Amino acid sequence: MQASRTTAPAGDPLVDPEIHVASFRQAREARRSELAEDYVELIADLIGDGGEARQVDIAARLGVAQPTVAKMLKRLSEDGLVQQRPYRGVFLTEAGRILADQARERHQVVERFLCALGVSPETARRDAEGIEHHVSGETLEAFRRFADGGG
Repeated sequence: MQASRTTAPAGDPLVDPEIHVASFRQAREARRSELAEDYVELIADLIGDGGEARQVDIAARLGVAQPTVAKMLKRLSEDGLVQQRPYRGVFLTEAGRILADQARERHQVVERFLCALGVSPETARRDAEGIEHHVSGETLEAFRRFADGGG
């Protein structure tokens, strides 16, 4: 017996191919930008908290090895999101600050939405770290309205 490849409930027609393509494209684009957004948001938080973001601190916060961070910082630098200064840590460019602010705002909206649904703050914080990258602007705005009591 072959397993069904549709996500629709049994008996519902398979989703139109163009809709499938758009859905998978959105998910792929979110996965590509997710890591960069996490890094710039963390860098902004570290700078805001202690005045600097060091590679060792980024690695410790993300639970990854320093060479992993170094590779990602090189990519972020090439993308114009960060500047690295020898012996001075990592700094966000204007584009990096804008991206960090956008990522933080999306995270806060998703977290507030989950809390409004009754999810504990600890779980909402963890779950928002991922959901935030995969919701469309339309969905995010619906989350915002609901979380703000507008249903």
